[in-house]
Amino acid sequence: MTGTLPRTDAQLRSAVIEELQWLSGIDSSQIDVSVEAGAVTLSGTVSTYPETLLAAKATLAVRGVTAIAQELTVRGPFAEGSDSDIARQAGEALQRSVNIPDTVRASVRDHILTLSGEVTWQYERDAACRAVNYISGVRHVKNAMTIRPGRLAVGIHADIVAALVRNARLDGEHITVTTNTRGLITLDGTVASLAERRQAEQVCWSAPGATEVANHLTIA
Repeated sequence: MTGTLPRTDAQLRSAVIEELQWLSGIDSSQIDVSVEAGAVTLSGTVSTYPETLLAAKATLAVRGVTAIAQELTVRGPFAEGSDSDIARQAGEALQRSVNIPDTVRASVRDHILTLSGEVTWQYERDAACRAVNYISGVRHVKNAMTIRPGRLAVGIHADIVAALVRNARLDGEHITVTTNTRGLITLDGTVASLAERRQAEQVCWSAPGATEVANHLTIA
């Protein structure tokens, strides 16, 4: 079997631009892409905050990307609105969501929305961010939520390894997992892409008692 030759930075830049143009949810006409040693920087402007998330996700999916620097600016009619309006809508969105605990709080300054408070699971932090991403006027969401200290269950190490191996989105055979009783999960080894690196981390966050994932995976 022959391996796939690595892309040059110029080829990688072209591939990222094509991927951004392919997605219907992004107006990529004002997005600039630069690449250095596989690390992609996205700059320029978009109309909404969700477009910045889609642009990062699209870049993440391109083979050969090793890192992403997100420097997009949100400008346009959907970036307008007062901080008080954004805060009110954010509070209502958090209250409506059944999978977000009432310990989560939202504050806004200069169109930057900060979520704080203590939760039990990583998925609750993710859910809180999703709940406020589409509020008009939001230019950035800062995740300052913390996970309540816990303890990893006995035998969870084997469960994490098994979950990584059976996951269809990554090759878990080359990943080493270490854990401690304070809830820290550490990943070492190699994966084939930045997307796999992120996926491996997401798998670990499902472990009961996980409070931190130290992702030291490198891209082969």
